Amino acid sequence: MEHDGRHALVTGGGSGIGRAIAEALAAAGAEVTITGRRAEVLEEVAATSPRLHALVMDVADEGSVRDGVAQAAAARGPIAICVANAGIAEGGPFMDTSLAAWRKTMTTNLDGVFLTFQAALASLPDDRPGRYIVVSSIAGVRGLKNAIPYTASKHGVIGLIHGLSEEFMHKRPVTFNALCPGYVDTDIVHNQLPGLMRRFDVDRAGAEAIVAKGNRHKRLLQVDETTAAALWLCSDAARSVNGQSIQIAGGQV
Repeated sequence: MEHDGRHALVTGGGSGIGRAIAEALAAAGAEVTITGRRAEVLEEVAATSPRLHALVMDVADEGSVRDGVAQAAAARGPIAICVANAGIAEGGPFMDTSLAAWRKTMTTNLDGVFLTFQAALASLPDDRPGRYIVVSSIAGVRGLKNAIPYTASKHGVIGLIHGLSEEFMHKRPVTFNALCPGYVDTDIVHNQLPGLMRRFDVDRAGAEAIVAKGNRHKRLLQVDETTAAALWLCSDAARSVNGQSIQIAGGQV
């Protein structure tokens, strides 16, 4: 139980990668606050383990983040592990992208990480170790066509962890790293399939194969592949891993 007694906070913890990481941290002994906008989803997940705790919080709203993180810290202690996973993925041609759509993506995917990390760090005493992780994407290390706001936001969070790792390196025992998974077998991918089926006139298996080509080994990733990387970054063995972007995409991106 490596994380026994530690308080972890996982944004977007009600589904997909966030849920899997939260469940794994709870199994390793951590008290895990899972956040999201849908109370019923969070409560359903929290009911599966006494170490999972639901908290409605919108990372796109500064007041919601600061109040939510403060509430979580008051209930379960300083946030030693913070996984900024919440995000949105909306696509479309660049010339058809509105400023409102651009800002919506940036507010959730980039501002949300900034606010979450800042509020969580404020709860952690200067001498306490911390593991802070953002779930970026292969879009954070390469460009994706028809997903410019998403690509820019995911590049942005990698820049954020680069800067934070340098700023805190000699001040506090906190590491900052990014996970960059490729296409994972989650709802985000599943939601893209109907559009691909219509566009390319293929069945569901054909649409999945089209998405899987985005991974170097041409198969969809399973959630546990990202979860394992997150647990390693949270471990004491990764105490000297700082400011890194861990690619999980079946090969070199």
